[in-house]
Amino acid sequence: MALYQKLRTAILLLILPLFLFSGCKHADKTSRYTIGFSQCVGSDLWRRNMLDEMKMELSLHPGARFIYADADNSSKKQVAQVKQMLDEGIDLLIISPNEAQPLTGIVEQIYNKGIPVIVIDRKTSSDLYTAYVGADNYQVGKIAGEYLGTTLKGHGNVVEVMGLPGSSPAIERQRGFSDALLKYRGIHITAQVYGDWLKNNAEKQLMQIQPILKTTNAVFAHNDVMAQGSRNILNKMSLSHHIKVLGVDALPGNGGGLQMVASKTIDASMLYPTGGKEAITTAFRILNKETFSKENILQSLVIDSSNVQLMKVQWAKINNQQKDIERQQSLLAEQREIYNSQQLILNIIVITLVLAIVFGGLAFYSLMENRKINKSLEAKNKEILMQRNQLIEMSAKAEAATEAKLNFFTNISHEFRTPLTLILSPVEDMMRNEKLNLVAGKSLKLMHKNVFRLLRLVNQLIDYRKIEYDKQQINASPNNIVEFVTDILNSFQHNAQKRNINLALTSPEKNITVWFDMNMLDKVFFNLLSNALKFTKDNGRIQVIFTQHTNTVEIAIQDNGIGMEPEEAEHVFDQFYQADNGSSKGSGLGLSLSNEIIGIHHGSIKVNSKKWQGTTFTITLPLEPLYNQDEPPHTRTPDISVIDDRARMYTTDLDEPLIKAEPDFDLMPKEQSILIIEDNADLLTYLTNKLSADYEIFTADNGTQGLTEAFEKVPDLIISDVVMPGMSGKKITEYLKTDMRTSHIPIVLLTAQASVEQQIDGVRSMADVYMVKPFNYEHLLATVKNLIKNRVILKEHFTSEISHGKMPVSKTLDKKFLNDFAGIVEQNLGNEGLNVDDICKTIGISRVQLYSKVKALLGCSITDYILNRRLKKAKYLLVNESYSISEITYMVGFASPNYFSTVFKAKYGCTPSEFKRNSINQA
Repeated sequence: MALYQKLRTAILLLILPLFLFSGCKHADKTSRYTIGFSQCVGSDLWRRNMLDEMKMELSLHPGARFIYADADNSSKKQVAQVKQMLDEGIDLLIISPNEAQPLTGIVEQIYNKGIPVIVIDRKTSSDLYTAYVGADNYQVGKIAGEYLGTTLKGHGNVVEVMGLPGSSPAIERQRGFSDALLKYRGIHITAQVYGDWLKNNAEKQLMQIQPILKTTNAVFAHNDVMAQGSRNILNKMSLSHHIKVLGVDALPGNGGGLQMVASKTIDASMLYPTGGKEAITTAFRILNKETFSKENILQSLVIDSSNVQLMKVQWAKINNQQKDIERQQSLLAEQREIYNSQQLILNIIVITLVLAIVFGGLAFYSLMENRKINKSLEAKNKEILMQRNQLIEMSAKAEAATEAKLNFFTNISHEFRTPLTLILSPVEDMMRNEKLNLVAGKSLKLMHKNVFRLLRLVNQLIDYRKIEYDKQQINASPNNIVEFVTDILNSFQHNAQKRNINLALTSPEKNITVWFDMNMLDKVFFNLLSNALKFTKDNGRIQVIFTQHTNTVEIAIQDNGIGMEPEEAEHVFDQFYQADNGSSKGSGLGLSLSNEIIGIHHGSIKVNSKKWQGTTFTITLPLEPLYNQDEPPHTRTPDISVIDDRARMYTTDLDEPLIKAEPDFDLMPKEQSILIIEDNADLLTYLTNKLSADYEIFTADNGTQGLTEAFEKVPDLIISDVVMPGMSGKKITEYLKTDMRTSHIPIVLLTAQASVEQQIDGVRSMADVYMVKPFNYEHLLATVKNLIKNRVILKEHFTSEISHGKMPVSKTLDKKFLNDFAGIVEQNLGNEGLNVDDICKTIGISRVQLYSKVKALLGCSITDYILNRRLKKAKYLLVNESYSISEITYMVGFASPNYFSTVFKAKYGCTPSEFKRNSINQA
């Protein structure tokens, strides 16, 4: 078998490179990029030329795939076509919108997906696009006006034939034409008509103003089609010999503007470039990660009898070059096919030769290997026997070592009980001392509660060791399970009543006899009931429901608490399991121990839980014993004293103190605030009491509430536990550090996860400090003060540098926020009505968050910042520009020169006039 495997491997290693090489040739044929072009309408000559220009430029990029769609003047159809392109997987979209508003949504959707969008000819209602390519219609109209002014030598009457009423090209061209004629006072626009971009409509409109045409010296039509219609009307009226006709587009080809000028149908045409070539050029700059301009405004020029022949020759030459390129590409494709077929034949010949050599060599090699294999088999048999004997010896040693470790584990767990007892007794003595209670009552109660927690954990570890490794046998006897559970339930009634939780037991029979070990089964019910109380909110409900069947009894412990996710419930009985979101407040051993205890009673325990709806643990026990009993059966009554002692261990941490924020009106208000997020009520109370002396404290006992408080309060610092209900501290940190509203807040994570890997993971979550429990309070306090101090230093650095454009911000989001904020203010310095609401709407955050963010990073209010920027801009204009004081007043957003002068003098100690005069004298 080894020989055949070697043979197969050798053949594959020889053949695979050849096929890979051949495959690479085919891979060259695949397109590198896919570009989609959505045209609003493709029927007119101008837009056909746009498509031809794109195809010409694409011929220089044979690896690109081009998808074209014509919307036929329908915005709805164009949206559907763009969505279909998106489904086909385009890398870039070029779009000429039919209408601005209906196409804005789909363009923004594609842009937000990270796909570049080039808008050509017409824009949408939003600036969410990658680049724009198109001519300046205002400039086209202005060039036409200047050309007519020169041609008519400053005197004459002009009729203007405009496009579609309300369309942006018609409005811009008319405005540019009118502005250009302002300097020619002898030229007058005697009539303006709308031809709707169509020849027939232009002819109809001109027929209605025949008397005016008789005194007209020139006609300016907004496109060549309407210009041709104008010439037709003039010919009918026999007026064409002295009236100049100007159009716009200057398209090549049959029926285009170039042909009209050459045939003297019209006198001149303003070149209105389609931008097809420029759009494809910009597309490949974007796709190849090269520099490009967002706004690509195409230039225009006049085509008349002086240069029309040159333009026609250039266009013919371009067409010929395009045909040559297409022919060359066809020849290259043919050569590539021939090359690929020859390469395949060569590969087959080489593979055949290689296989012949390989098979011959392997045949000889197999003969030699057979001899070696026979010799090595004898040696391996001896080696296997030796290894078997060594494994048996090592297994015996490992078993002895494991037993020694388990014994040590059991002994050390027993040893914990003695020091815990020695701690518990003095603490209880001190708690009975009234004087000590006045001084340190809270601390003593905290110590007392946590001693019981440690004692319960030690007992669980010992019980788990006995069951898991010592295979402890139960001492079962027939007892009333209803009475037994009722006694345990009563020990929790006090805690339930304090929180107004309905704790009830329901059973169809008062006496249900079950074989069980009372000293073991009580641990299961204590654990389940204490967990139910922990995770059930005040005014909740906990029910213990008995259901008797023929051979079994089911005991369901049901609550309407916070519940669990399905993946948490699946692992809830695993050893030491704790959910990442912290929905479990324990060691992760209690439920695993309960599962083992139920198992040795030949029963089962299951869990059914839904997040925020509640949890139900169902225990099933047999009514008859399924195991041998060493002693005769007898009924035992529950020992109430034993139950009470054990209840203390499970109920001591249910008395969680409420945190009451009692304002001290004698103290000065705190300058800084801290948010503490901690699900352990004792630790939360401890930190609140210690830190409230120097800081304003906000608290939250779960991750979800903590995140909400952080966004609402925007504190100066956050201290958070890692493992909590709702959301982990690491997840909170990631949310806050990646949100512009809270990215500047320092975060300290407190955790019992002390391994190096866990600490590295905490730092990766962008926490400023990762502190392992148990921590030293003085160390925590020093860390808090240092982080807040560093934030103040950084704030001063921002304030001093921002006016020079240098912002050494270590956090990307903080830098982006400052850039956006400064840019908005700079762009609106001349806007007298600029207010905080406008800035909030532009950046996308609330007023409170904006005030807190600016105060934290810049150390000043928004109003002060805007005022300082306006005054600095005014200083620059006074020194470097020749504007008057009144002009500068409105340029920097002040309501009146008097108010500007008053504010300027208060800031710099002199009036704007004095400042400008002093600057000139110093120069």
